[in-house]
This record gives sequence, structure tokens and C-alpha cells, in this order.
Amino acid sequence: MNKQYKYILSIATAATLVASSCTKSFESYNKNPYGATNDDLLPDYGLVVGQLKEAQRSIYVYQPAWVTQLQQNLMGDVFSGYMMPPTPFRGNSNNMNYDLVDGWNLFVMSSAYSSPEASVMAPLWSVEQITKTGAPDLYAMAKILKVEAMHRVSDIFGPIMYSKYKVRADDGGYDYDSQQEAYNNFFKDLNEAITILTPLRAKTSTPTFTNADLVYAGSYAKWLQFANSLRLRLALRIVKADAAKAKTEGEAALANEGGLLTDAADNFSINIGATEHPLNTISGAWNDIRMGAPIESIMAGYKDPRLPKYFIPAKDAAVAGQYKGIRNGIDIDAKSRYQDYSPLAKLPSLLQLMPAAEAWFLKTEAAIRGWAKAGNAKDNYELGVRASFTQYGLHADSATKYLADDVSKPIPYIDPKAITPGQNDITTGSPWLSTITIKWDDGDAFEKKLERVITQKWISMFPEGQEAWSEFRRTGYPKLFPVVINNSGGKISSTTFIRRINLPPDEYLTNPKGAQRAAATLGGPDNGGTRLWWDR
Repeated sequence: MNKQYKYILSIATAATLVASSCTKSFESYNKNPYGATNDDLLPDYGLVVGQLKEAQRSIYVYQPAWVTQLQQNLMGDVFSGYMMPPTPFRGNSNNMNYDLVDGWNLFVMSSAYSSPEASVMAPLWSVEQITKTGAPDLYAMAKILKVEAMHRVSDIFGPIMYSKYKVRADDGGYDYDSQQEAYNNFFKDLNEAITILTPLRAKTSTPTFTNADLVYAGSYAKWLQFANSLRLRLALRIVKADAAKAKTEGEAALANEGGLLTDAADNFSINIGATEHPLNTISGAWNDIRMGAPIESIMAGYKDPRLPKYFIPAKDAAVAGQYKGIRNGIDIDAKSRYQDYSPLAKLPSLLQLMPAAEAWFLKTEAAIRGWAKAGNAKDNYELGVRASFTQYGLHADSATKYLADDVSKPIPYIDPKAITPGQNDITTGSPWLSTITIKWDDGDAFEKKLERVITQKWISMFPEGQEAWSEFRRTGYPKLFPVVINNSGGKISSTTFIRRINLPPDEYLTNPKGAQRAAATLGGPDNGGTRLWWDR
């Protein structure tokens, strides 16, 4: 973390770089950019397979682990309330207390477009050109992957290069889609992919599709389920910004005959083979991440049986044997103060980006909003909890007991090693301490139902902090704890939390006109306090 990573590549040069870095055969394939020959589609069709695999591995970069740390861990994983580092990076003035570190945060953008470690847009753009006519199944996979990867980037920055990728503006720069434009294009791309996969869902996939698939071993049916679930996720994401569009897209996802993700076998998780999950390295080998205070309060309060599946009890003498998290934005004088608080439990070599439980909770929210084909809210909610319990090998009886609990609530947070004034102010009656219980009650008002749904969805999505942070911004749930020390210089409110990340300064240097036009779509200054389009 003491290194200075200065090599972010300009998005404006992504096309040139990918042409020189993918394979020597790129030009021969690119001579026929709108179709694929029979030879192209042989099982050893390495270019497309390799590019699709590269894109899957770049949505959440897993190797080297320091890229994961910058791309997501010291951002979404922390802002979500899941985690907090014991390490006082940069003299304890960093993302965790809203002194946003551009040299860290640029890795979200560079990983999406082109860096030595990862790329999403460049390989997927190439795959789309090659497969659009001759290999619709691969074309559909590319579309779905592009939406999954790039909605995460948009949910961090707002405007992104998407529909205008590789298209020069009149002034020679490169333009961004506003976030609203990006989301409209996400839905367009998902609809195209779903239209292709729906009639294929009962068919055996091509060898090329199977070889390229790091998630479902070539199942068209499961890719269709994921595409529908992703469409429903994004529909609910924009429900406050464009209610009519949200309902239209959400109901289309619910009505599709392919259905949504249903059980743990349907989880959208990238298989990274024998490679260690990067969070195991960051937490276990480097001791750079620990349990967050909000997840301690919520899961310990609920006596949640998943807690030991997520974290390891603390070794620190002051809290030994407890599940103890660290609160965001506190004064950390030395790493040794909190290093022995709860580390993460060991994760398998799967990068979980959407569990089936999330799809059930999406369906629950759609039901309480009255969307067609959403089913019964109570049934959906309970099936979501059960899917999560099953994922972690917990007995059905424990889920039944958990779902019947109408008493347990999140508990106050106390840090016996606190040195920051106000650090232990999460007590009974605090506005930041949730009082929501577990058991479903059809008689509750809409907002209480929503808090219950999102709180359980948040628990089930762990450790996927980027999506959890996005849902917190959209709904305000679950209730999290504000930072104690705010080093933003007034740009970010402690009580409304961080809303986004500013565009990397390098973009203003290499693509000034494009970056300026992108920033103008924000409706506010390009800083962490300005809300995204869907964040109302």
C-alpha cells in the first residue's frame, strides 16, 4: 500500500492498447467484424473464449489482491458497513474518513477499461463485433457481462463510457453516457440478450460457450435466469428516479419464462479455480481488513447462525471470543490497536456477485410495490432467507426458527478500545441503531417492510460490498453508523454518508472535454457528496 500506482491508462487509448495486447491474431479476426465463420466457433476458438474469460475475471479483479483492495475493498466493502481496516493508511486520512484517495479509486475505472491487470470493455467490445451475426449465444453472454460489470462502475462514478465507447467526439475527446443514458442502455442490452437466450434455454450449449463460461459451465438456462435477475435488480435501482421505467423493466424480468435465480446452485459466482480468494489474502495474510461495526450490531443482535460463516471471533484480550467489528471513520493510532478484532472467515475460490437469495429479496420488494408477477411478499422473503441459510449449509430448522423471531433486534455497539470522542454513541435510542426485527408481518407499513427486506438482503449478499453500498444509498437500509472523523473538508456529509466517488483526475488531464461534459451531467460538483441520478 506504500507504492504509488501511477500507470492508469487513458480510456481514450483503450482501443489501441487492446489491439496490441490481446493476441497476435486479432487483426485476422477483425477483418470480418460482423460475423464468425464455422472455424471460428470450434472448441479451441481461443480469442473469443479468452476475451470472455478476461471480462469475467475483471468485474471483480482477484489477482493480484492489491488491485482488489483498491478496486473494491477500501471502497464499497467499507462503505457498505461490512468491513473496516485496522490499518491507518496515509496517516489515517483516507477513504474510510472521507479523504478520498484518487490514487486508489482510479483502479475502478482502469480495471473496467484497460490496465495491465484487467479489462472489461475492450474484450467485450471485440467479442460483440465478432459474434453478433454468427454466434448469438456468445454475443448474449458478452452483453450480460458488460451490464453486470459496468453498472457497478456507474454506481460508483455516475457517468461512464458505455454506448459511446470507442467513438470520438467532434473535439477529439471521448464522451460518457450520463447515468440515466447508461441505465437505459443497460436495459436495452439485457433485453437483447434475454431475447436470444429465451428460446435456447432448454438446449445444450455450444462447446465454445461452455469453454468461455466461468460461472454456469455452459448452461443457457442459468444465464437467462441471471439476466432476468440482473434486470430486476437494475429496475429497482432506478425506482425513485423513473418509476414508470422501473416498473416496465421489472415486470418484464418477472414475466420472462426463464425465471430468476432460485437456489444456491444458481448463484452468479465467478470460478477462479485454485487461486485464493483475494479477501483471504487481505484479511488473513495482510491483516488489512476486519469486521465492520454495523454487521456486528445487526448479526449479533439477531443471533444469526451465519455469523461464524462470515467472521472469526476476535483474539484481542479486550474482546476475546466475541465477534467484534471496527467502526468507520475513527482515530486509529496504530494497526496493533484493532488488528486482533474479527477477521473474515475463509472464503472459497468463488467471486460471488449475485446470490440466489438476492433474487428472492428483489422479488419481495417488487411484490410490496405491487408489480405484476411478483408473487407473495411473505413467501418470497422467507424463501430468500432459506436460500441464504442453505448456501451456508445451515439446517432448514435453523431458518424456520430464525424466521419466527419477532423479538431480536440489532444491538448497541461498544468498542472498549475507543479513543475517539463519540465513538461509542451507538446506544439504545440512537437514530443510527435499527429496531427492525426478523419475522415478516403483512400488516406493517411499506417503509417497515422495505427496511426488513433490505436488511436481510444486505446480510445475504455478504461479502459483495459494492452492491450492498448501492442498495444502502438507494434505500437508506440497513441503518449504518456514520463516520466519527470526517476529513472531506465539508464535501461529504457525515449524516447522509458518502454518495459516490469523483472521476479520476487523470481523466481530466487525458480527456478534458469529455470529463467536463460527464461532470456536467451530475447536477452537482464532482465530489463524494453529490448524489447519483438514481439516488433520490
